[in-house]
Amino acid sequence: MKKYFLTISAIFLCLIGFSTNPEGKIKINIIIKIQSDATELSRMASAFSTKAERRLFVVNSLKRQAEESQADLLDYLNELEINGVVEEIRPLWIVNSVSCYAEESLMDEISRRDDVLAVYQVEEFSLPEDENFSIPAERGDGREIAENILKVNADQVWELGYTGEDVLVALIDTGVRLDHADLQGQFWDGGAEYPNHGYDFYQHDDDPSDTHGHGTHVAGTIVGSGASGTQTGVAPGAKIMVLKVFHGDDNLTELTMCVEAMQFAVEHGADVMNMSLGQPLPDASVKLMMRQACDNTLAAGVVASVCAGNSRLIQMLAPVPYNIWSPGDCPPPHLHEDQMVNAGGTSCVICVGAVNFNDVLGDFSSEGPSTWSDVAQYNDYPYSSGSATNIGLIRPDVCAPGVNIKSLDFNTTNGYCLKSGTSMATPCVTGTIALMLSKDHELTPAQIDEILERTAIPLSAHKSNDFGSGRIDALAAVNAVGGNGAGEIDETAFVIYPNPTSDFIIINIPAVQTRFIASQYQIINILGEIVMSGEIIAENKRIDISNLPNGIYFIKIGDYSQKIVVEK
Repeated sequence: MKKYFLTISAIFLCLIGFSTNPEGKIKINIIIKIQSDATELSRMASAFSTKAERRLFVVNSLKRQAEESQADLLDYLNELEINGVVEEIRPLWIVNSVSCYAEESLMDEISRRDDVLAVYQVEEFSLPEDENFSIPAERGDGREIAENILKVNADQVWELGYTGEDVLVALIDTGVRLDHADLQGQFWDGGAEYPNHGYDFYQHDDDPSDTHGHGTHVAGTIVGSGASGTQTGVAPGAKIMVLKVFHGDDNLTELTMCVEAMQFAVEHGADVMNMSLGQPLPDASVKLMMRQACDNTLAAGVVASVCAGNSRLIQMLAPVPYNIWSPGDCPPPHLHEDQMVNAGGTSCVICVGAVNFNDVLGDFSSEGPSTWSDVAQYNDYPYSSGSATNIGLIRPDVCAPGVNIKSLDFNTTNGYCLKSGTSMATPCVTGTIALMLSKDHELTPAQIDEILERTAIPLSAHKSNDFGSGRIDALAAVNAVGGNGAGEIDETAFVIYPNPTSDFIIINIPAVQTRFIASQYQIINILGEIVMSGEIIAENKRIDISNLPNGIYFIKIGDYSQKIVVEK
């Protein structure tokens, strides 16, 4: 399918247009001059002891700021609405802004107001046609696990007892086929107000049903249960909140709707957002809107897994440093050491590139870096080609399998299909984040990002604009999560031998890791059951396991675990 990519992607970029309603008004977004300082907001929120308390403080602060600073503008717009000049006024607080449909001549008048920072005409964009393309796939035999799950070792995380339980994922996409068998029991309970587990921000109703297929496939990679024969979900114990932002008939969206969905997710308790979407070549006003939303989302303690985009092969239209889609071009929560030569601000975005099952870069996966020197309010991450210091913002942060990914087909209630794109890699990262949060729900976005990057399988000498820090490893990431936050990543914590084994194992504790002496160990089977336990009292602890049947086990000491294979 990749041979069609250049032509299709060029068409995709040409499809970007301006949002208009049937009466000829254009959609505009008005950014208020008073904006929050997300860094200061985060500092103030840190006084609270839990993520939930910090989130509530940030949400209430942003709402209060918007209510106070938008009052005069809303009075003005409401008067114009009475006269038929303005329609569909929608104030936001995750970014202090107001969108509406208005006569084009009104833009100059609004831009001259003292309380307005910027006014711009909203552009619509569609998903790239290559992500519309899918290949039907056979249902598995009930034991089949999708190859991308095996590649990132997520199945081994389940054996440790972490499946994403108690984690809520906001899926900002084309919606979901709500009656697909592999998604039953996997949805957020929205109560009487949101009986269909989410919201449609294009139609402004509570039915986020998928009429396209993209969102259903993405959802399957996050939480697909395997009920129809193939386990596709990286985190089958998590729940998804379905936030539809694409119009079903023509497959269009725009970033103000995406920001509105982000706001909904933050207010309604989402732990992580999946955004397998993005706008190519946004202008400075759009980038300002998007980054402010991502900054405030970070302040609220919510992380977003966002695709890098599929524009690598069309750099004549979208050259570096503008090859990454927005919001994937926003900075991560944690700055890698390779970025520190050209450090800047942070936001909630973990940007995801795509590789195949051989860890070869997908030829479509967008190329970094990005830059923010073109947005006056930020003016960071300058880029100069060939410079050793002005390196821009390294994008992506990590990569994941995104070529020929098997997941759910929205054309049936129990089918599967193959799709390719950074959209398919992104939910693999989202699912991994859910696994990490099911081990420690208090992890911050910065801790999540740092762990993902430090435990990734390196595919380049340094963090690169192709692979980021490397291809994710879900097992290594979860093992690096400590009970009270990010644990120390130490591959020499202890050594098990012989392995495979038949009658005994020896736990070797290196001298620098003597903290493990006098620790409890547990041996856990693949069902998550503790089959043996005891105390380590010496540097070389011999354990008799002759009573264990053949199979795969995990030995756990503190926050570390290693696999044991018993063969007799």
